[in-house]
Amino acid sequence: MTEDKKISVIKEELKAASIEMLPSFMDTYQKDERSGVQKLVSQAEKQLLKFQAEKERIENLRQYEKTYAQYAYICGIDEVGRGPLAGPVVAGAVILPKDCRILYINDSKKLSEKKREELYDIIMEQAVAVGIGMAGPQRIDEINILQATYEAMREAIGKLNPQPDLLLNDAVTIPQVPIKQVPIIKGDAKSISIGAASIIAKVTRDRLMKEYDKVMPEYGFASNKGYGALAHIEALKKYGPSPIHRKSFIKNFI
Repeated sequence: MTEDKKISVIKEELKAASIEMLPSFMDTYQKDERSGVQKLVSQAEKQLLKFQAEKERIENLRQYEKTYAQYAYICGIDEVGRGPLAGPVVAGAVILPKDCRILYINDSKKLSEKKREELYDIIMEQAVAVGIGMAGPQRIDEINILQATYEAMREAIGKLNPQPDLLLNDAVTIPQVPIKQVPIIKGDAKSISIGAASIIAKVTRDRLMKEYDKVMPEYGFASNKGYGALAHIEALKKYGPSPIHRKSFIKNFI
């Protein structure tokens, strides 16, 4: 009889239960009429429904990968850092396994920093191949941000082994790339491959900006990541540009 068990003990059981154990937990305690236990059963049910909804979302996120399933190596590509005043633009290119169903992959902007870091490790472990490309501030000033972004993307693709035979891109068509490309508007929220690439690019760039912050703490790069936050602009006016500021982006501030 479960009624002999303290609710606090049952609560700890739920806390320790994996997703796979939730149906068993619910079966065990569903006939326990104590309101506290019924609340725990309800919590378990909500957790299970949330997990199942996430599995369905990820299955929907594989729509483009399924549409182009005849291609052996499908690569998602995305970039981060087109808008900041400082730091590089970073591109990620990711080939996931055909049966990949990593949960919680999404547009990196929709994820917490903690979740991005967790997913970064999982993607790096499970991916068939990952490539990262960058274009620094001087290069951005030299050839403009769009061309620098394309350059970073080409670099990321070039680092992949095996090389992809299809590219799923977030919105753009990359010049000077002979591989078939499928540009997808808001692709990082519509394709699991592009979503994975956006996470790799975002985490890579954020980590780099935190390293720059250690050398140049006055600009607050660890928190603003080079974007035009008010405190960043004020620091720019006070201290002048750093070596990683984009001259073509800061003309209005100095």
